Amino acid sequence: MPTSRPFRLGFFTHLPGDAHPGEIYRRTLDLFQAAEEWGYDSGWVAQHHFQPDGGRLPSPLLYLAAVAERTSTLRLGTAVLMLGAEDPLRVAEDASVLDALSGGRVELGVGTGSDDSVLAAFGLNADDRRARYARHLERLGHALTGKSLVTGEGGPVLEPPAEALTARLWESTLRPQGGQDIGSRGHGLLLARAAFMSSDPTDVDQRRVADAYLRAFAGSAAAARGAAPRIGLSRTVFPAADRRSALAQLADGTEKYARGMVERGWFPAGLGLEDYLRRAHAHYGHPEEVAASLAADLLLPDTTELIVQVQPGAPSFDQILRVLELIAHEVVPSLRERLSHTPVPA
Repeated sequence: MPTSRPFRLGFFTHLPGDAHPGEIYRRTLDLFQAAEEWGYDSGWVAQHHFQPDGGRLPSPLLYLAAVAERTSTLRLGTAVLMLGAEDPLRVAEDASVLDALSGGRVELGVGTGSDDSVLAAFGLNADDRRARYARHLERLGHALTGKSLVTGEGGPVLEPPAEALTARLWESTLRPQGGQDIGSRGHGLLLARAAFMSSDPTDVDQRRVADAYLRAFAGSAAAARGAAPRIGLSRTVFPAADRRSALAQLADGTEKYARGMVERGWFPAGLGLEDYLRRAHAHYGHPEEVAASLAADLLLPDTTELIVQVQPGAPSFDQILRVLELIAHEVVPSLRERLSHTPVPA
């Protein structure tokens, strides 16, 4: 019986914090450099507009150009770029320049975006979100594949060329139908750290999305060309000396995060710290405890990119460095050993 597929190890950051943005940007460059030295395969950033409490980076491709100059092997991912609020041709141009600069290391993750106020700030109608995203995704694909950007032959095409990037496109979704659509397009599937709106456990809810994706991918043109499905799984992972120590380090950030989720109506009020972390589908405690918890996640057997993050915690920069080092050196080796004996779901 086949065992779990091997996965690459990535980390993800919103670039949060109360410090001056310039300081956050510079210190996070150190984080990317350290992660590469510890054996991480990829580093991913989120795009946030006008939301200092959620994240401080509106221009992920610009920032990743700086990361590219500080690293040599680390893959550079967006999770995700809000494509519906972007000019798809400018996204293609910026991504192609970054890919050329980095030596082909870009992993281009895109999504619709969910904040109506951000769309309104750009003069966009939230009701048209999905249709606009579909149009922009098609336009982005045309540009990356080198097709004429105007009607008829001989028109302008993307420069620098970036056809190889089409095999490194990722999309995010919360729904099985979205998973089916992404699979039929042959793109990679990005899954969030938690299914906040579902009454089911996160991995149960996301298993349905992944299954729809895998079924559709099997019949896609990409599969016919020999491509394999790609599932990027984000998870909150926080190893420490023991569970109590992990909880102490996670407390401040999680309590602030929980208050925001309660205000949105996504979490009930009055729960304890561990209850809120359970709703955030967090894996925390001693490294062996964390590895066992991750190994039990229903998505891990089909995951090709495990993307760890410390959110909703808000530890110090030095604590984040320590956590990422523990993940690479203690959690992941144990997790790989556990998964080597785990059958892939039929």
